[in-house]
Amino acid sequence: MRRARPGAPPRGTAERALTSVEAGADFDEARDRSTDRKTETTTETRESRAEERPLSKLWHITLSVSGAEAPLKEVRRGLEQLAHDHPFLLTSRYANDHAEIRYWEEARDLHDAAAVALRLWGEHRQTAKLPPWEIVGLEVIDRETYHQRIAEGYGPPPAAPVGVHPY
Repeated sequence: MRRARPGAPPRGTAERALTSVEAGADFDEARDRSTDRKTETTTETRESRAEERPLSKLWHITLSVSGAEAPLKEVRRGLEQLAHDHPFLLTSRYANDHAEIRYWEEARDLHDAAAVALRLWGEHRQTAKLPPWEIVGLEVIDRETYHQRIAEGYGPPPAAPVGVHPY
Protein backbone atom coordinates (compact mmCIF):
# COMPACT_ATOMS: atom_id res chain seq x y z
CA MET A 1 0.00 0.00 0.00
CA ARG A 2 1.33 3.44 -0.93
CA ARG A 3 1.17 6.13 1.71
CA ALA A 4 0.63 9.64 0.34
CA ARG A 5 -1.75 12.56 0.31
CA PRO A 6 -4.99 11.84 -1.52
CA GLY A 7 -4.61 12.95 -5.12
CA ALA A 8 -0.83 13.34 -4.86
CA PRO A 9 1.20 11.81 -7.70
CA PRO A 10 3.62 8.98 -6.86
CA ARG A 11 7.16 10.06 -5.98
CA GLY A 12 9.41 10.80 -8.92
CA THR A 13 6.52 11.38 -11.34
CA ALA A 14 5.90 15.09 -10.87
CA GLU A 15 7.11 15.95 -14.38
CA ARG A 16 6.13 12.75 -16.17
CA ALA A 17 2.80 12.47 -17.89
CA LEU A 18 1.22 9.16 -18.70
CA THR A 19 0.21 8.56 -22.28
CA SER A 20 -2.16 5.94 -23.53
CA VAL A 21 -1.26 3.66 -26.38
CA GLU A 22 -3.85 2.15 -28.68
CA ALA A 23 -3.92 -1.63 -28.34
CA GLY A 24 -4.02 -2.33 -32.08
CA ALA A 25 -6.04 -4.78 -34.13
CA ASP A 26 -4.24 -7.83 -32.72
CA PHE A 27 -5.65 -7.14 -29.26
CA ASP A 28 -9.27 -7.67 -30.32
CA GLU A 29 -8.38 -10.87 -32.13
CA ALA A 30 -6.85 -12.39 -28.98
CA ARG A 31 -9.95 -11.42 -27.00
CA ASP A 32 -12.19 -12.91 -29.70
CA ARG A 33 -10.28 -16.20 -29.61
CA SER A 34 -10.88 -16.59 -25.88
CA THR A 35 -14.56 -15.69 -26.33
CA ASP A 36 -14.86 -18.11 -29.27
CA ARG A 37 -13.75 -21.01 -27.08
CA LYS A 38 -16.58 -20.25 -24.66
CA THR A 39 -19.34 -19.58 -27.20
CA GLU A 40 -18.18 -21.96 -29.96
CA THR A 41 -18.55 -19.54 -32.85
CA THR A 42 -18.13 -21.00 -36.29
CA THR A 43 -14.83 -20.99 -38.14
CA GLU A 44 -16.45 -18.96 -40.92
CA THR A 45 -17.32 -16.12 -38.54
CA ARG A 46 -13.79 -16.00 -37.12
CA GLU A 47 -12.20 -16.04 -40.56
CA SER A 48 -14.43 -13.25 -41.87
CA ARG A 49 -13.57 -11.08 -38.85
CA ALA A 50 -9.85 -11.70 -39.40
CA GLU A 51 -10.17 -10.66 -43.05
CA GLU A 52 -11.99 -7.43 -42.13
CA ARG A 53 -9.32 -6.26 -39.68
CA PRO A 54 -5.69 -5.99 -40.84
CA LEU A 55 -3.15 -7.15 -38.25
CA SER A 56 -0.54 -4.70 -37.01
CA LYS A 57 3.17 -5.49 -36.85
CA LEU A 58 6.22 -3.97 -35.23
CA TRP A 59 8.63 -2.13 -37.53
CA HIS A 60 12.14 -0.97 -36.65
CA ILE A 61 12.65 2.59 -37.88
CA THR A 62 15.95 4.36 -38.48
CA LEU A 63 15.48 8.01 -39.43
CA SER A 64 18.49 10.07 -40.53
CA VAL A 65 18.38 13.88 -40.66
CA SER A 66 20.97 16.41 -41.74
CA GLY A 67 21.42 20.13 -42.35
CA ALA A 68 23.30 23.27 -41.40
CA GLU A 69 25.44 23.14 -38.29
CA ALA A 70 23.71 23.83 -34.98
CA PRO A 71 25.14 24.09 -31.44
CA LEU A 72 25.52 20.62 -29.92
CA LYS A 73 23.72 21.64 -26.72
CA GLU A 74 20.65 22.70 -28.71
CA VAL A 75 20.68 19.51 -30.80
CA ARG A 76 20.91 17.35 -27.67
CA ARG A 77 18.18 19.30 -25.86
CA GLY A 78 15.90 19.02 -28.90
CA LEU A 79 16.43 15.26 -29.21
CA GLU A 80 15.84 14.79 -25.48
CA GLN A 81 12.58 16.72 -25.80
CA LEU A 82 11.62 14.59 -28.80
CA ALA A 83 12.29 11.45 -26.74
CA HIS A 84 10.08 12.88 -23.99
CA ASP A 85 7.29 13.78 -26.45
CA HIS A 86 7.56 10.48 -28.35
CA PRO A 87 8.25 7.92 -25.59
CA PHE A 88 8.91 5.01 -27.95
CA LEU A 89 12.28 6.33 -29.15
CA LEU A 90 15.04 3.85 -28.42
CA THR A 91 18.12 5.87 -29.11
CA SER A 92 19.33 9.00 -30.85
CA ARG A 93 22.85 9.76 -32.00
CA TYR A 94 23.80 13.26 -33.02
CA ALA A 95 26.52 15.61 -34.23
CA ASN A 96 26.30 19.32 -34.95
CA ASP A 97 25.08 18.74 -38.53
CA HIS A 98 23.26 15.37 -38.50
CA ALA A 99 21.41 12.91 -36.30
CA GLU A 100 20.01 9.39 -36.37
CA ILE A 101 16.88 8.31 -34.51
CA ARG A 102 15.96 4.66 -33.95
CA TYR A 103 12.69 3.34 -32.56
CA TRP A 104 9.91 0.77 -32.94
CA GLU A 105 6.62 1.65 -34.60
CA GLU A 106 3.42 -0.38 -34.64
CA ALA A 107 1.67 -0.24 -38.01
CA ARG A 108 -0.44 -2.32 -40.37
CA ASP A 109 2.21 -2.42 -43.10
CA LEU A 110 5.48 -0.90 -44.25
CA HIS A 111 3.73 1.98 -46.01
CA ASP A 112 1.96 3.09 -42.84
CA ALA A 113 5.13 2.77 -40.73
CA ALA A 114 7.13 4.80 -43.26
CA ALA A 115 4.44 7.50 -43.46
CA VAL A 116 4.46 7.95 -39.67
CA ALA A 117 8.27 8.00 -39.60
CA LEU A 118 8.46 10.63 -42.34
CA ARG A 119 6.14 12.91 -40.36
CA LEU A 120 7.98 12.51 -37.03
CA TRP A 121 10.70 15.15 -37.52
CA GLY A 122 8.44 17.79 -39.07
CA GLU A 123 5.61 17.37 -36.57
CA HIS A 124 7.93 17.71 -33.58
CA ARG A 125 10.23 20.40 -35.04
CA GLN A 126 8.36 23.28 -33.34
CA THR A 127 7.48 21.66 -30.00
CA ALA A 128 10.91 20.07 -29.43
CA LYS A 129 12.77 23.02 -31.01
CA LEU A 130 14.65 20.70 -33.34
CA PRO A 131 17.10 22.08 -35.91
CA PRO A 132 15.60 22.84 -39.34
CA TRP A 133 17.20 19.76 -40.87
CA GLU A 134 15.85 17.59 -43.66
CA ILE A 135 15.27 13.87 -43.62
CA VAL A 136 18.07 12.31 -45.67
CA GLY A 137 17.49 8.64 -44.92
CA LEU A 138 14.83 6.23 -43.79
CA GLU A 139 15.02 2.52 -43.14
CA VAL A 140 11.94 0.53 -42.18
CA ILE A 141 12.36 -3.19 -41.51
CA ASP A 142 10.09 -5.73 -39.88
CA ARG A 143 10.89 -7.28 -36.53
CA GLU A 144 11.99 -10.62 -37.98
CA THR A 145 14.47 -8.99 -40.37
CA TYR A 146 15.86 -6.82 -37.57
CA HIS A 147 16.49 -9.83 -35.33
CA GLN A 148 17.92 -11.86 -38.22
CA ARG A 149 20.41 -9.08 -39.01
CA ILE A 150 21.49 -8.83 -35.39
CA ALA A 151 21.90 -12.62 -35.09
CA GLU A 152 24.06 -12.69 -38.24
CA GLY A 153 26.19 -9.77 -37.06
CA TYR A 154 24.94 -7.36 -39.74
CA GLY A 155 23.15 -4.08 -39.37
CA PRO A 156 23.33 -1.66 -36.49
CA PRO A 157 23.97 -3.15 -33.06
CA PRO A 158 21.00 -3.35 -30.71
CA ALA A 159 20.19 -0.03 -29.09
CA ALA A 160 21.74 -0.99 -25.77
CA PRO A 161 22.44 2.53 -24.54
CA VAL A 162 18.90 3.83 -24.70
CA GLY A 163 18.77 7.60 -24.83
CA VAL A 164 20.42 10.52 -26.61
CA HIS A 165 24.16 10.16 -27.32
CA PRO A 166 26.78 12.02 -29.39
CA TYR A 167 28.41 10.16 -32.30
